[in-house]
Amino acid sequence: MDINPILLLAAVMVASTPVLLAAIGELVVERSGVLNLGVEGMMITGAVFGYIIGHGSGSAIGGFAAAALAGACLSLIFGFLTQFLLTNQTATGLGLTLFGLGLSSLVGQGATATYPVTVPRLPIPLLSDIPSLGPILFNHDAVVYLSILLIVLVWFIMFRTRAGLILRATGENHDAAHALGYPVRLVRMLAIFFGGGCAGLAGAYISLVRVPQWTDGITAGAGWIALAIVVFASWKPFRLLIGAYLFGGVTVLQLNLQADGTLALLDIAIGLLAVAAAVVWLTRSITKKAAAPMDNLLSVIILVLSVVYGLLRLAGMQTIPIEYLSMLPYLATIAVLVGLRASNAPASLGKTFHAST
Repeated sequence: MDINPILLLAAVMVASTPVLLAAIGELVVERSGVLNLGVEGMMITGAVFGYIIGHGSGSAIGGFAAAALAGACLSLIFGFLTQFLLTNQTATGLGLTLFGLGLSSLVGQGATATYPVTVPRLPIPLLSDIPSLGPILFNHDAVVYLSILLIVLVWFIMFRTRAGLILRATGENHDAAHALGYPVRLVRMLAIFFGGGCAGLAGAYISLVRVPQWTDGITAGAGWIALAIVVFASWKPFRLLIGAYLFGGVTVLQLNLQADGTLALLDIAIGLLAVAAAVVWLTRSITKKAAAPMDNLLSVIILVLSVVYGLLRLAGMQTIPIEYLSMLPYLATIAVLVGLRASNAPASLGKTFHAST
């Protein structure tokens, strides 16, 4: 089966959108100093409410609005528990995920489509007519463009406005921010509400556009990937694009590998990865540039796995079990996180704020 590279790259943007939406919301939350591990729960709650309302009303806009509201309302439970009752953020976030999974399963029982819902493409005039590049970048639905616009808006607000300065100050040192008169709890609650809304939108995009259908566990761990991408991006908005598109690219790759039935794409991907690892390792060896032990270990692991894969191919391997292919996006995310060295985590991230009386 021939695979069109233009359609493949366009599919990467679509596959990356849910993770990108969830990650940008979580980045704002973490920049305020709050660690919310309930992204998966908010996403799947948004997915089920978006599907039910969207198909019940026949309106995609209604579905996305309901999903954003559902995710935001669920996040307020987390905010109230952690900011006012001062519960542990990690445990509360995990509890929120479990609650969201259970709630979506309950609400989604027997959920079926009533009216058809379509999310029309919005090709950008003139730009969408550019050969090759136009169909890849400028011929998508509005939510894809919204995810990129949110990146730009979050960057601008965070680094070019007073509100963003207060948000970052709250995340870096909540006691100092409180001493200066900033409403730490209000800032964090607003950030949590925004993060929940983004996670809800992300879930609705999966159930209304990517799949589109409702099944239990439809998010398939995308919320956890979003959390990892925030770390990969070092809490900087534009770097989220790289992480999200990396995950989206691997996701689309494994889906096409399953559909294609051959290993041609995987041969190319592993070959390029092995070459990149070899070049990095050789460059550091020649220049005698010091590298973290984990970096060298990651390069060696990639090269060893590439050699093993090459030997299996030479031995006549023609297919890979679907279960292994489905693991690729998550293995790629783990590999990227293993290779990270520096961290820009906000100093007050995950710490409980006790307002002085």
